[in-house]
Amino acid sequence: MRIGPYTVNLIETCRFALDGGAMFGVVPKNLWSRAYPHVDDQNRISMAARALLLRGGGKTILVDAGCGHKMGEKLEGIYAVDHSRFTLHDGLAKHGLTPEDITHFIYTHLHFDHAGGATSRDESGAFVPTFPNALYYVQKGQLEWAQNPTDKDRASFMPENWEPIAEQELLETLDGDGELFPGIEVRTVNGHTQAMQMVIIRDDAGGLVYPADLMPTSAHISYPYIMGYDNFPLTTLEEKKAFIPEAYERNWLLCVEHDAFTDAVKIKPGKKGFEVEERVELS
Repeated sequence: MRIGPYTVNLIETCRFALDGGAMFGVVPKNLWSRAYPHVDDQNRISMAARALLLRGGGKTILVDAGCGHKMGEKLEGIYAVDHSRFTLHDGLAKHGLTPEDITHFIYTHLHFDHAGGATSRDESGAFVPTFPNALYYVQKGQLEWAQNPTDKDRASFMPENWEPIAEQELLETLDGDGELFPGIEVRTVNGHTQAMQMVIIRDDAGGLVYPADLMPTSAHISYPYIMGYDNFPLTTLEEKKAFIPEAYERNWLLCVEHDAFTDAVKIKPGKKGFEVEERVELS
């Protein structure tokens, strides 16, 4: 897909699984399981971890990088992390790229399922940037939160996913909304975690948004479908009520980063808020 000067693709980095109840908060299972089926015997739902690849204007930009390969056997078992079908390296290679080709990397936020692939282990076992030639971008407020998390979300932040980058002076902090590159802007939301940034690519026909965990699956288009992982669920609710109608009005295609069955969606008004009009493949 082409949006403005950019070629746009989504890259599958791995599959993993999270508790369905945690993913849908107060919504009963007999409701959310209609919208998002395939629950395992531990009540976990299958999840994708898709990175957004943008190429144009002399830049090769990657947004998020999945779980990575350094979590360890115990955590990979808890979250059913599976690289047998997809890896970040294979996804890049499909487009003729290597990690060294990435010029800019954007963290939507620093939770392990988004930031884990941003660093890797070298031959000595040390943590190093996966994309050695890239500048990395994160919101200042998110970095500060990740460095001082609450007991509720401490397990989601792993310092090895950003500290090696900061140590090599490759980490740039942003302070709020704005245009990062021509035609690409970031917009912060605070319900899921402090200063998570969505990425918006605009053109005359509309554009595309990578809303990260504001709308992790297509089922989360429904306003009350809010994750139990969110630190401030009522803030998420208000952010969704503002963002989703805007996305419809502006004809934005919405990436659903964690939806195991859908890459992106076009939306339309429905009986209760908005619903999926079209599912779009962007691999």
